Amino acid sequence: MAPTIASTVVDQPAAEVFAYATDPTRFHEWQQGVIDGHLDQPGPAQVGTKCLTTRRIGGANRAVTSELSHIDAPRTWGVQGIDGPIRATVDVTVEPLTETSSRLTIAVDFDGRGIGKLLVPLIVRRQAQKEMPANVEALKRRVGPRLEEAIILHTGEHAYTHDDWITVLPPDRLCVVQA
Repeated sequence: MAPTIASTVVDQPAAEVFAYATDPTRFHEWQQGVIDGHLDQPGPAQVGTKCLTTRRIGGANRAVTSELSHIDAPRTWGVQGIDGPIRATVDVTVEPLTETSSRLTIAVDFDGRGIGKLLVPLIVRRQAQKEMPANVEALKRRVGPRLEEAIILHTGEHAYTHDDWITVLPPDRLCVVQA
């Protein structure tokens, strides 16, 4: 089966987007169901490093271990699940578009073992298809431009800044938003 792929453009440099998207200690900030995460060793991640996360699955917290399968910072990063009945393969790609914007693409696929062979096609893939677009948009909001830095040229429509929607003033008005 084909992986679930979600992509978005983030108004930040590729290195910043990559650092945030691949930091397991930040996964709970933008991934639905993640409670906690960390690498098994200090220092820079390298192939073979274990990524340990705790996810809320089926009403219970479950530990999930993945192994870093490839890394080419700040462009690509991937992990492969190594335990449990449902093992995810996740590939993160960050493409610089300009000096200040990047395209983030996350592809996720699943392999079922034991009961996971039934759960992957019946529940897991469908859930991932629902969650992934929301996850990348949550990441975009977290790593995107900060509200206190926003300058909005008003066009009479709604303008999106960081975590808040604001209603803009009539056309040709300029407003500096400060937190």
